[in-house]
Amino acid sequence: MLKNPIASIYMKDGSLIRIELMPSCAPNTVNSFIWLARKHVFDHHPVERLAIDFVVDVSYTAYGREDAKYLIEYETKDAGFPNTLAALPGTIVMGGYENGIAGGEFFFPLKENDKLTWHYPAFGRITEGLETVMSWNDLPVKTVDFPLDPSVHITAPAEMLIMERVEVETFGISYPEPVRIKDAVLPVNWG
Repeated sequence: MLKNPIASIYMKDGSLIRIELMPSCAPNTVNSFIWLARKHVFDHHPVERLAIDFVVDVSYTAYGREDAKYLIEYETKDAGFPNTLAALPGTIVMGGYENGIAGGEFFFPLKENDKLTWHYPAFGRITEGLETVMSWNDLPVKTVDFPLDPSVHITAPAEMLIMERVEVETFGISYPEPVRIKDAVLPVNWG
């Protein structure tokens, strides 16, 4: 029996979040996460958005990196994909845009929410460190300017939460690069 890959997110404050990735639920989404982790895209990156009682959104800027600026197809029930993992607290979920899903901008739900559950693809379960993620819901936040639309209210942790590094153990299984949407119109907030 094949083992699912395990992602370990080492936070700068010493905490650890361990996640069992679920390729059976969202294979291309898992491929994208693993590919970006192996390119060290997530390393030393601060959490960009903390929406209390909603989500911890690691990035909405494609991590400021050219190699992370691509879109992949939605692997969700809403899009007709047979993903059986709901986007609920305790899961890792890929963020998205109307014209496709972000290639690697993942988030953690903080509360059950109908806007998330089958609309964004959950692609793994937190197996260690859930209490750390949930504790972020109690952190103070600050307002962040969103230059594209001043009416959009975005909050970030008042004190930075930084992913020191992200490692993925694949148990000898090879995972390919993600299949990207060709000629996709990229979100303007990616710059």
